[in-house]
Amino acid sequence: MHALVVTSHPSAASFTHAVARQVIAGLDAHPGHTSEMADLAAEGFDPRFTATDLALFKRSGAADASVLAEQQRIDRADLLVLVYPVYWWSMPGLLKGWIDRVFTQGWAYDEGPEGATVKLLGRLAVQLVGIGGADEGTYARHGYADAMRTQIDHGIFGYCGAPVVGSDFLLHPDAPSRERALRQAFDIGAGLAARAPHWHTSPAA
Repeated sequence: MHALVVTSHPSAASFTHAVARQVIAGLDAHPGHTSEMADLAAEGFDPRFTATDLALFKRSGAADASVLAEQQRIDRADLLVLVYPVYWWSMPGLLKGWIDRVFTQGWAYDEGPEGATVKLLGRLAVQLVGIGGADEGTYARHGYADAMRTQIDHGIFGYCGAPVVGSDFLLHPDAPSRERALRQAFDIGAGLAARAPHWHTSPAA
């Protein structure tokens, strides 16, 4: 099993990167699994949806080389892990722009007869790890977790047919909870590696 772990935080010293490294450590603790980090900020990925992207959507042009490279990187993976700070109750713009540009019509989904959506990413398991500074009570009181899972888990990956095998929020309003979150991140990675053979038979939302 090969995992692609994607982050979009501008600082390598961030808590987001620390969580991503712990997820990878958990994955790598199981023999036979490999992983790689895609640091979109460090790599300089351009999240702007351009005229080239629009032409591809309209089937009147070819994909940009940077988009093709990202699709190929995902195609090499069995598991996609997105690790991101929660900005305005969603993912950062860089990561959303990556999805806007990379998860294209004809690769992630397509249009079938009579306008039916054809989901093309059923082979790709997805784990989501959102990182927030509020506490669980705040998320529950305002329904933030449910709203984000509807928007991201269902609205993006459900639309493409990619099974979301895990969707977690690591909340760290104080120092002890940060330590717990890092331990949880390791456990998420280890759990993914252990459950890999069963992803497509019993996915967990």
